[in-house]
Amino acid sequence: MRHLLSLIRRCIEDFDMISAGDKIAVGLSGGKDSVALLCAMSKLRDFYPKKFDIMAITLDMGFEGADFSPLTKLCTELDVEFKLVQTNISHVVFDIRNESNPCSLCAKMRRGLLNDVALANGCKKVALAHHFDDAIETFMLSLTFEGRLYTFMPQTWLDRKMVMQIRPMLYVKESEIIALVSRLGLPVVHNPCPANGHTQREEIKTLLCTLEKKYPGYKNRVFGAIRRFPLRGWETAGGADIIAD
Repeated sequence: MRHLLSLIRRCIEDFDMISAGDKIAVGLSGGKDSVALLCAMSKLRDFYPKKFDIMAITLDMGFEGADFSPLTKLCTELDVEFKLVQTNISHVVFDIRNESNPCSLCAKMRRGLLNDVALANGCKKVALAHHFDDAIETFMLSLTFEGRLYTFMPQTWLDRKMVMQIRPMLYVKESEIIALVSRLGLPVVHNPCPANGHTQREEIKTLLCTLEKKYPGYKNRVFGAIRRFPLRGWETAGGADIIAD
């Protein structure tokens, strides 16, 4: 956890993500990434010099058989306010709209509702669990399928909602998250979405794994290029080569 916290703190300070007095909503899907983020933010809350508070928000997508009780227990143990919101997003995406590309619409609906719930509970910042690998995958997705140089920004100001989205785990590799969750025995909720594992992102993830094996350090170089260019929103006083193997 100490290593994870050091990377998260570095990211937060590089991009000035937290101000004193902030109440931050952590988007808690129940997957390994969001669970790791919540645990790290709860630890950081205890010693970070700029005092802040957090709450966790989980959106029940409406898939049959989803069990969020482990998340309720985790939030109680961490002394974190928890809100579980029932939605019909799965019904809209898969039954009403019958989307051929369900992930795009689902993501928009989830984030829109997450921001609304955050604001209703006094949170003007929302922490999302995107990590190092997510940033690279999004960059490669945009390059491969859209022909543009893009990935999400470390923090995004949403004018319509008056909410700041922050991504404190951008310096954390997915392999580090997997190891942490396993070592600490953190609860992970199964994702029942029928599209899970069958997306363009999964294709890009596989491609990147192949390239990393053939050209060791490939992901680090892509991430470094994103920062050195830099892409919009990635400007910072911090250095570009912050990831060590």
